[in-house]
Amino acid sequence: MASQEQTTEQIVSEEIVSLKHTLESPENEQPEKKQSLDPVEVTTKVEDASVNPATNVATKQDAPEVTSVEKEKRLPKKKVALLMSYCGTGYQGMQVNPGAITIESELFKALIATGAVSKDNAVDQKKVGFARAARTDKGVHAAGQVVNLKMIVEDPDIIEKINAHLPEQIHVWGYIKAMASFHAKNHCDSRYYEYLMPSYVFIPPSGEVNSLPPVERQIPPSTAEEMAIKRQYRMSPETLTYVRSALNKYVGTHNYHNFTNGKSFKDASAKRFIMSFTCSEPKIIDGCEWLSLKVHGQAFMIHQIRKMVGLVILMARTNNPLSLMDRTFEEKKINIPKAPGIGLLLEKPVFGAYNKRAVEMGREVIQFDPYQEQMEVFKEKYIYNAMIQVENEENFFDQWIKGIDTFPEYYTYINPEGTIPDSALICNQIPLPRISKEDKQDEE
Repeated sequence: MASQEQTTEQIVSEEIVSLKHTLESPENEQPEKKQSLDPVEVTTKVEDASVNPATNVATKQDAPEVTSVEKEKRLPKKKVALLMSYCGTGYQGMQVNPGAITIESELFKALIATGAVSKDNAVDQKKVGFARAARTDKGVHAAGQVVNLKMIVEDPDIIEKINAHLPEQIHVWGYIKAMASFHAKNHCDSRYYEYLMPSYVFIPPSGEVNSLPPVERQIPPSTAEEMAIKRQYRMSPETLTYVRSALNKYVGTHNYHNFTNGKSFKDASAKRFIMSFTCSEPKIIDGCEWLSLKVHGQAFMIHQIRKMVGLVILMARTNNPLSLMDRTFEEKKINIPKAPGIGLLLEKPVFGAYNKRAVEMGREVIQFDPYQEQMEVFKEKYIYNAMIQVENEENFFDQWIKGIDTFPEYYTYINPEGTIPDSALICNQIPLPRISKEDKQDEE
């Protein structure tokens, strides 16, 4: 009997030792909890807790509290299309670029400051799937731009707060919850751009010839009196008709290798489709006559629109045969000057196919219609006014056209026959000097 009791007591003792060993083991999935901890100790242990990735279990005590706190910090993100406008004056383009002041860098700072993007994702835009519908270059504006990202939208006042952290010349209108697959660039069917310019660029050249070698020629700035006379110029109905006819020659699919950099005639990507290219009626602003050109195309290459406008200006001021435009789509490589960047703005991107699918699925479409009136006010105040102010102060258009007249031998395709002589081919020319103050500042 005594022997049996001793055996039982020994078994119980061994079970207690075994249980204690199990509870104290670091591999135990439910570690022993202390019966009493003051609040300060709980907070400290929660913050210090870490998770073993192999077991998905906290290696320190109080795992349930850690999980609860982490869930509260990880706010849900939604895939959104963010609708915005901006004046590009003073910025080195849209896209983020280390060491440069860009529109995206300003926007991303505001998103972080307001909690729309968590601080964990603050170091890299890729972490939130950031993409833009179109890249705009240095000094180029956007009346309507769309970017997509995964954004925290729990705060009903998030848009107002984002704008409070942005400079006045950048404004976010709102966001639209998008499908998970939405990509602002890839789902953009086409884009509208506008180009604003003073009509005095169509004043015919004087015909004076500079006999100095190109490297010794200077482009003297116009005096205030000369600029006042130029801004009194009013284009004739015949010139306006010519400009509209020339712009219409771009409509359709053509090879634009002459209207960008680094593209050969055989490069398939040089072919682009233009849906429309129109010219407004002239409008007097601050005593100067201005024109608004609007182009609608699927996608544009770098400098393409500015070179398209540049060629039309050169041809219209000399009344060149319109047949020359057809020859620019052929294989001969010529130098077409790009019109000043300050006149260009992205009007809006279009998401036709995506919106059609969104309607079928009962989702919200991506368009600017609800903000159109406000956008027109913004465009007038921050974009048009900025363009006109910069032009009045810097005379970029005047410097550009005077640069072309100073180096006419680089544009010998501007002739009464509308032909492209060998002298106009880039392969037969020495490098062209910088022709304007804006080109010297251009880092595109």
